[in-house]
Amino acid sequence: MIVGSLRVRLLARESRSLKDKRQVVRSIVDRLRNAFNVSVAEVEALDHRQLIVLGMAMVGNEAKHVRSTFERIVVALRGHPVAEWLDCEMDV
Repeated sequence: MIVGSLRVRLLARESRSLKDKRQVVRSIVDRLRNAFNVSVAEVEALDHRQLIVLGMAMVGNEAKHVRSTFERIVVALRGHPVAEWLDCEMDV
């Protein structure tokens, strides 16, 4: 059994309130869960109105599959129209 984790930091510059941020986070989380079948949660900076830190976890039977799924997630998030990419940490 292979367990992978991915921590992603994004910046929502246009968020003027926590309500705006939560709307963006909810959209991203729902899209990632549906498209990539991963567990996703906001894990840090919950009270910061522009910083989004998401934690993702995935279990698989091959490290290559887990790693490639995380890489596709990174590509998808880099092109997000609202949230600006900052960095990520991947562990498989």
